[in-house]
Amino acid sequence: MRFLQALEECAGAMVEAGVPLILCGDLNIARAEIDVHPKERSPNCTGQSPEERALFERMLSRGLVDLGRGMDPTNEGLFTWWAPWRNMRARNIGWRLDYILASEPLAREATSCVVAAQFGTSDHAPVVAEFRA
Repeated sequence: MRFLQALEECAGAMVEAGVPLILCGDLNIARAEIDVHPKERSPNCTGQSPEERALFERMLSRGLVDLGRGMDPTNEGLFTWWAPWRNMRARNIGWRLDYILASEPLAREATSCVVAAQFGTSDHAPVVAEFRA
């Protein structure tokens, strides 16, 4: 939580200063219920707690846009991480933990943001965004 608080403060200060910002990677938080397969939902679980989600939303309120959800707002199967057992990836029983967050001016230039689930050898899939030149 301390890391996320520091990240929120740093990102907020950069956006407030007008610095174009793209923040990407594994944030270990499933932003909302839709970001966790129904079989995996547990509000008391690390990565799904109300405190973590509130901090994530506070970071977004500082002028960042979640490109993945913004480009695909109703996709209930948009996951980036699958537990490495019980064939979870093949069954798409996962969580969305990996993000590309962009400051609003850059987000307006985004043309796509996809999870490349067919690639990668880890339990996470790459998230790839494209922007107008």
